[in-house]
Amino acid sequence: MTTSTQMLSNLQGKTAVVTGGTKGIGRAIADKLALEGAQVIVTARTKPSEENFPYHFIAADATSGEQIAALTAEIKSKFGSIDILVNNVGGATAPMGGHSTLTDEDWENELQLNLLSAIRIDRNLIPIIKTDNGSAIVHISSVAGRVTLWNLNLAYSVAKSALNTYSKALSNELVSKGIRVLTVSPGATKTPPMQQFISDFAAKQGLTYEEASKKMLEQTGGIPMGRMAEPEEVANLVHFLVSPAASYLTGSNFAIDGGSLPVFA
Repeated sequence: MTTSTQMLSNLQGKTAVVTGGTKGIGRAIADKLALEGAQVIVTARTKPSEENFPYHFIAADATSGEQIAALTAEIKSKFGSIDILVNNVGGATAPMGGHSTLTDEDWENELQLNLLSAIRIDRNLIPIIKTDNGSAIVHISSVAGRVTLWNLNLAYSVAKSALNTYSKALSNELVSKGIRVLTVSPGATKTPPMQQFISDFAAKQGLTYEEASKKMLEQTGGIPMGRMAEPEEVANLVHFLVSPAASYLTGSNFAIDGGSLPVFA
């Protein structure tokens, strides 16, 4: 790597907050940002099980306004300000089967976890994000926000679609303050929640895990690259977007899906 390239990718002196950063995509993002020089703060609902967790950890439930206020107060007290915020908290929790299987509670839970948590965290942390044209917010969405599988993830898709719209609007609001806002939409990614989702689908359909995985991917049109993404590949994209190399990018939604989206944008 040349010196100029290193400067464009280096995050030395930056402070980053990664929500849901103890496992899966969130942990991969925390690891990558730290590797590139950032001081990383991780928050999640429960404390990581591993001993000697390498990042400053603050327990907080993203669906609780009170806990996010406390999270913000601790970050402000210990770090003063931040440069990077990655809103990674989310997940498909509603049952499969389409609209008739979803209760008001299912819809409310999915919106809280996949939309309102990001809005809540942004509202609290934006006041302590530096406004120096080097700061960035990244919302981790999903290709499901663009292509909905009604029988698998209807409520999740609706929530992520709303997150996409919110993220775009926020980028327009904050650009004049020197804060870039971007969205990353992973496709199928090898994480524990995805593996559990496939297992649940297999049980519901009476299929093996392999059969269920194949059927789900076929429903999305398949993955031209022939495999799921690794969490580290999503983390590499996030790192680029928050780095100086992406200084002219804001408001965009980047799909990382191995070519599976059947649309251009």
